[in-house]
Amino acid sequence: MKLSDKKAILSFSDGSKPVEFPIYDGTVGPQVIDIRKLYGQTGMFTYDPGFLSTAACASAITYIDGDKGEVLYRGYPIEQLAVNCDFMDICYLILNGDIPDLAQKKEFDTLVSHHTMVHEQMQFFLRGFRRDAHPMAVLTGLVGALAAFYHDSTDITNPHHRHVSAIRLIAKMPTLVAMAYKYSQGQPFMYPDNSLSYTGNFLRMMFANPCEPYVVNPVVERALDRIFILHADHEQNASTSTVRLCGSSGTNPFAAMAAGVACLWGPAHGGANEACLQMLEQLQADGGLAKVGHFMEQVKDKNSGVRLMGFGHRVYKNYDPRAKLMQQTCKEVLAALGLENDPLFKLAMEVERIALEDPYFVERKLYPNVDFYSGIVQRAIGVPTALFTAIFALARTVGWIAQWNEMISDPEYKIGRPRQLFEGPTTRQVPVRK
Repeated sequence: MKLSDKKAILSFSDGSKPVEFPIYDGTVGPQVIDIRKLYGQTGMFTYDPGFLSTAACASAITYIDGDKGEVLYRGYPIEQLAVNCDFMDICYLILNGDIPDLAQKKEFDTLVSHHTMVHEQMQFFLRGFRRDAHPMAVLTGLVGALAAFYHDSTDITNPHHRHVSAIRLIAKMPTLVAMAYKYSQGQPFMYPDNSLSYTGNFLRMMFANPCEPYVVNPVVERALDRIFILHADHEQNASTSTVRLCGSSGTNPFAAMAAGVACLWGPAHGGANEACLQMLEQLQADGGLAKVGHFMEQVKDKNSGVRLMGFGHRVYKNYDPRAKLMQQTCKEVLAALGLENDPLFKLAMEVERIALEDPYFVERKLYPNVDFYSGIVQRAIGVPTALFTAIFALARTVGWIAQWNEMISDPEYKIGRPRQLFEGPTTRQVPVRK
C-alpha cells in the first residue's frame, strides 16, 4: 500500500475534536481510508452491512472494475487469458504472480498430475453418504476430510506446507467431484490418468467407464477449461471472504476450503447457474419462445414474484466480460455436439435480446452474467444440474487457496472479528419466580 498525501477528516456536529485518518492508494481502483484506529480514537464503529464499502484486506491477486466490466488476474485481462492460456497456466499465475514459461509450465503440470489420486480410504468415507445426497453436501464433507488424510501439510506457519496443500487441493478437487458424481450414479470410480490434461482427466473421470475406451472431445475439453478459467478467482466475494475469515483463526487449509465450498452452495452465489438453467427449463415447459415476452413482463412486475436469473451482479454495472466469453463458448460446444437448435439456448438468446433492448433492464444495468450461459454449456456436455456448483468449487479452489496463502503470509493479518450495531435489550434483572 502507498500512503496518500491526502487525509480523511471525521468531524462531529456536537463540537467534538475532529479525527484524522490516513488514506492509501492501491495500484488501481478507489483509495481506501484506514479506519483501524477509529474505535480507539472515537469509541465508535462503522456500520456497513454486506461490507459494500469496506476493504477487509489488501490483495494483489484479482482486480475487478464493475463499471468498466473489467477483470484482471495478476494484471492480465481475463479475455486474453481465456483465449491464450489453459487452466494450469491460470493456476500457476494466480499462485505465483506470473504466467509460466514452457519449462515452468511443464514442471507445474507434472507436479499437479502426480497429486491427483486421493487416499483409498476416501472411498469408504464417501460411501457413508446417501446416493441421492446433493453433491455440494458430499463435497463439503470430502474437502474437510482431506485434513484427516493429509495432516502432514497442515502447519500453516510453514511456507512449504502451504505450497504442498495448495497443490494437493488443486489436484484432488477434480477427483473428489468426479467421485461424488460416480457415487450418485452407482458407477465405479475412475482413477486419474496422468497422461491427460487437467480438464481432459476430469472429463474422463466423470464420463468414462472401465468397459470401453474414452476419447476426450477437444471442443468440450476446451469449453470446460474455459469455464474453469473464468471461475478461478473473483476478488473478495462471499466464499473467498469466508475462506479468509475461517483461515484467519489459524485452522488448516482443508477446513478453510470446506467453509468456502459450503458458502458457495448458496443460490445467491455459486448456485446461480443452477437456478438460471432451472428458470429456462421452466420457461420452456410453460410455452418456450412464445411465452418469453410475457415472462419478461412478469419479471418487471414486482408483485408477480417472478425473478430473472443470470442477470445483474453485485459488482458489475456493465456487461460481465466473462458472459461474453461464455456465450461464444456455448455456441462452439452446441455446434460441435450437433445441438445448434437447442431450445434452451434459443430461449436464452431471446431473453438476452429483450433485456438488452427493454428500457426497464437497460436503465437498471441488468446485463447477463457468467452464470447465464455456463449452465447451458455444462448441460450440453452432460453435467447434471445438481453438479454445477461443484464444478464451480473445483475451479474456484485455486483462488481460495491463493487468497488464503496471501492472508497467512501477511505479517499484519489478524483473526477476523466484525463488530455490530446492537439493538437488543439493555441490562435487565432475571425475575425471581415464586
